[in-house]
Amino acid sequence: MADVKKVVLAYSGGLDTSVILKWLQDTYACEVVTFTADLGQGEEVEPARAKAQAMGVKEIYIDDLREEFVRDFVFPMFRANTVYEGEYLLGTSIARPLIAKRLIEIANETGGDAISHGATGKGNDQVRFELGAYALKPGVKVIAPWREWDLLSREKLMDYAEKHGIPIERHGKKKSPYSMDANLLHISYEGGVLEDTWTEHEEDMWRWTVSPEKAPDAATYIELTYRNGDIVAIDGKELSPAQVLTELNRVGGANGIGRLDIVENRYVGMKSRGCYETPGGTIMLKAHRAIESITLDREVAHLKDELMPKYASLIYNGYWWSPERLMLQQMIDASQATVNGVVRLKLYKGNVIVVGRKSDDSLFDANIATFEEDGGAYDQQDAAGFIKLNALRMRIAAGKGRSPL
Repeated sequence: MADVKKVVLAYSGGLDTSVILKWLQDTYACEVVTFTADLGQGEEVEPARAKAQAMGVKEIYIDDLREEFVRDFVFPMFRANTVYEGEYLLGTSIARPLIAKRLIEIANETGGDAISHGATGKGNDQVRFELGAYALKPGVKVIAPWREWDLLSREKLMDYAEKHGIPIERHGKKKSPYSMDANLLHISYEGGVLEDTWTEHEEDMWRWTVSPEKAPDAATYIELTYRNGDIVAIDGKELSPAQVLTELNRVGGANGIGRLDIVENRYVGMKSRGCYETPGGTIMLKAHRAIESITLDREVAHLKDELMPKYASLIYNGYWWSPERLMLQQMIDASQATVNGVVRLKLYKGNVIVVGRKSDDSLFDANIATFEEDGGAYDQQDAAGFIKLNALRMRIAAGKGRSPL
């Protein structure tokens, strides 16, 4: 890729991407455009501007993408009740296609012919960034320094930074032993003691949630209003998508909700242990299933459940921009036209308990479901024929000596 003239770098301003910035300038003798995204990670992103300017960068993008992130990525994913391998709410996975999209948009705006990222050659993120980039700009060049250089330890990165005069903040704070990634949906932890699958995670690792043991003794009740499958209000107050998730993170974290410790299967082939805090997402998943339980037809709900693991794998593996994910999304979104109403939840010491749901589009009919007199709404004698017809094939097989007994 000796012909690279301008590269757009996903840049945080931290050690890794600061080294990558200088390395790109030296190795490829190219102009570097930096892109820093605010996805609600809880850290200031503006300082990245001064760091990039100090390293001679002329085109610097710092974008607040919180609303777009929740509106166009998190909410569509939760319409499908998406969970990977039964537990993981895909907090890191769902942020990558947005970053890839913005990298390509900036490349188009600035005339860049390449993009670069700081994902390692062992993880999923390299796949997610690059699949997204190629889907949106087929001819783009991708530079992944971790697959090219020999700076494969923090010590080597520090030495490189000192040698090349890259400013590094040195302070007395103890560095976290974990590899962490945060956005408005979650914060993840990998590495350190977590690499021993038998060792319990440390209590002081968690950042967003109190322990369930220390959560309030009194339950917190909240009401979530849904419109077309998305939360539009909390306790009757209309909020934007990012505001919804911010508030659910706050109230969920205060009640010890959303901690997870799992071993997952990475797309690149290895197993990885990770801990996640997803307080708002944990509440959203429970509530969305509750409102769907009264507003969706049975077969529509069951079909969504059957397709969800495939949809989850597409997101986890980096295929957000693939035609099959887009096709599934159209079906999922169409199912949400009647997913309207209010869900009432009880939050208590790590638990999300559904205590009420109501909707003008509800398919629940108390006159039919009642255990009392139903006034002829349902003829129980009809069930006999229904059962016999559904048992017919098994009765025939048993009559031919194929009974399982």
